[in-house]
Amino acid sequence: MLYIFRVCGGCNREIGYGNYLGCMGTFFHPECFCCHACGYPITEHEFSLSGKNAYHKSCFKELTHPKCEACHQFIPTNGDGLIEYKCHPYWSQKYCPSHEHDNTARCCSCERLESRKTRYVSLGDGRNLCLECLESAIMDTGDCQPLYHGIRDYYEGMNMRIDQEIPMLLVERQALNEAIEGEKHGFLHMPETRGLCLSEEQTVTSILKRPRIGSRGMVGMRTQPQKLTRRCDVTAILVLYGLPRLLTGAILAHELMHGWLRLNGYRNLNPDVEEGICQVLSYMWLESEVMPGSRNIPSTSMSSLSSTWSYGSTSKPSTSTASSSSSSSSSKKGYNSSTENNLGQFFMHQIASDASPAYGGGFRSAMYAVNKYGLRSTLKHIYWTGTFPL
Repeated sequence: MLYIFRVCGGCNREIGYGNYLGCMGTFFHPECFCCHACGYPITEHEFSLSGKNAYHKSCFKELTHPKCEACHQFIPTNGDGLIEYKCHPYWSQKYCPSHEHDNTARCCSCERLESRKTRYVSLGDGRNLCLECLESAIMDTGDCQPLYHGIRDYYEGMNMRIDQEIPMLLVERQALNEAIEGEKHGFLHMPETRGLCLSEEQTVTSILKRPRIGSRGMVGMRTQPQKLTRRCDVTAILVLYGLPRLLTGAILAHELMHGWLRLNGYRNLNPDVEEGICQVLSYMWLESEVMPGSRNIPSTSMSSLSSTWSYGSTSKPSTSTASSSSSSSSSKKGYNSSTENNLGQFFMHQIASDASPAYGGGFRSAMYAVNKYGLRSTLKHIYWTGTFPL
C-alpha cells in the first residue's frame, strides 16, 4: 500500500488516516481549518479566501464590507450587486445614500451626519449641531463680544483699523432671513447665509439671553426686537447664533471686511472681487488661529493701510503698531484644543474649495493676488480698478 505523508497546515503535525480537508494545495485536520479572523474552525461548505487565509463568510463581510457611519449597518448593495455609498470629501465619513433623503440630521457647522449612537442638539430653527461643534458654540451676543473685539484688534494689527463702532448681533435664522429680505445691497451665498453686513435701517430680533439645552433641544431663549437706524454706511453685522467659535469668527472677519470696504470708499465692486477679498480676510484670520505664525506677512505690504491712502478713505489714520499675530491672540481663551483645530482646518478647506464663482472663484483670485503682491497693493489696485492685479 502506498502511504502519502501529509502535514497539517494548521498544527504542522502529520495527518494520519481519517478525515482531512484540502484547500489551495494545503491539507488540514478538520479542527485545524480555522477562520483567520475569529480563530474558530470553519465547518460550513462555503467560506471566503483572501490570499492564503480562509474566513467564515460572516467574518469576511465584517472585515471588508463597509459599514455606514450614520446607522452603523452594512451599506447595502445596489441593483447591480455593487456596494454604493456616499463619502464626505473632507471627513471621509461613509454613509448609505438613503441618508441624504431620510431626514438624518446633519451638523450645520461641520456637515457630518448624525450617528445613531450620538444624537445631535437641535438649535430650534431647522439646524442641528454635533457635540464637537457644540463644545465651542457661541450662543448669545454677549458671549460673542470678546471674539468680535479680538477680530477688530486683528484688523487693527494689520493697520486696517475700523474706527466706527459697528453693532454686532447674534441672531436666529429667521431674523437673519428677514434682514436679508430688507437688505438691498451685497451678494448672498446661497443656500445658507450665516452672516450679513447691513448698510440701511433694519429691525432685527437679537438674542438677549442664551438658551439652555433641554430634552428636545434648545429652550429658554429670550429675544428682543432692536431697531438699527442708518447714520452711516454700515449699520450692523449680523451672525447666526449657535456656531462654533472659529466659524463664528470666520464669519465676523468676512463681514467686517465688507464694512471696512464700505467705510473706505470702495463702491460697486463685482461680487467675485468683494466676496473674494472678504474670504481672504476670513481665511487669514482662521490661519492665524489654527496655525499661528504660519503666515508671515511682509511689513512692506501691510504697513500704514489707513494712514497713507488718501483716495476717499473715511477712516481716521491708524496709530496702532500691534502685529497681526499678537492681536489675534486676544480673541482666544488659551490654546485651541485638537478638536477645535480640526474644525478650523475644515473651515479653511471650505473656503479654499468653495465651488461658487463669487466666493470660491473670487477667493482663489484674491488669494493669488495677495500672495503675489501683498494685501496693501491688492487693495489699492481694487480701489482704483475694481479688479484684482494679475
